[in-house]
Amino acid sequence: MAEVLVYVDHVDGAVRKPTLELLTLARRIGEPVAVALGAGADATAAVLAEHGAVKVLTADAPEFTEYLVVPKVDALQAAYEAVSPAAVLVPSSAEGKEIAARLAVRIGSGIITDAVDLEADDKGPVATQAAFAASFTTKSRVSKGTPVITVKPNSAPVEAAPAAGTVEALAVTFGALATGTRITGRTPRESTGRPELTEAAIVVSGGRGVNGAENFHIIEELADSLGAAVGASRAAVDAGWYPHSNQVGQTGKSVSPQLYIASGISGAIQHRAGMQTSKTIVAVNKDAEAPIFDLVDYGVVGDLFAVVPQLTEEIKVRKG
Repeated sequence: MAEVLVYVDHVDGAVRKPTLELLTLARRIGEPVAVALGAGADATAAVLAEHGAVKVLTADAPEFTEYLVVPKVDALQAAYEAVSPAAVLVPSSAEGKEIAARLAVRIGSGIITDAVDLEADDKGPVATQAAFAASFTTKSRVSKGTPVITVKPNSAPVEAAPAAGTVEALAVTFGALATGTRITGRTPRESTGRPELTEAAIVVSGGRGVNGAENFHIIEELADSLGAAVGASRAAVDAGWYPHSNQVGQTGKSVSPQLYIASGISGAIQHRAGMQTSKTIVAVNKDAEAPIFDLVDYGVVGDLFAVVPQLTEEIKVRKG
């Protein structure tokens, strides 16, 4: 069976969930070979093997932390040349998409970004994407070279599938461009204790109907009762009610959780573009004609200030 390269997104050896989802997808089209780079790369082997990696290629060097993405592209290219894979899968983060694009240019291959599903085919992997603000679903296949595909978080389940996970050192030669842009400083993002927005299985978002930053605690309390991430519409962010880093939409972040709860959000196309691929969508809005109701699986016509707190309390009661 052909091998499939999977780029590992990890923090000091702690593998992030989107990578484990990629391993599930990779097993549909071949044998996953994981590529882990930087500090803690060797420590990723156990969890990667548990989820199907037959081999783990690791490399560590100061270039991976001191410079921007080019050293990682050099390493992924080295892995590609060593393995000759049937496909290369990369998480659809901002950094992941840049790495994938640079790799595709270098190896002369086509690229598919933001896939939400992947299936095997006699002519190569077929990727499913959401197009035109998720109004259409398309199926695409790379027609030139080795497919390089980035996949949105929450597109596949995390499934245990124990494999050998043999660790091998990856020899990497850095090119002249690798040290072209140095990282001069890092500021840790303040933790809220909530899941990362783009990776969360549940997202609770508030919009114009929240009517002020002082009321966003209602959205946060519902999110916390569900162990969810907090999102916001562009209207709420532009008004200064919530940080831009939490904006969901065409000019914000794209999410695809198992459950998306929209409170006080009208459902303009800009917002829909960022959340329409969510598996189950629930909306609370006092305007029965709001466009969001054309999209939802479940809708509540009512004042969010009455509905959302009741929902939060009911969840707490049921959780005991």
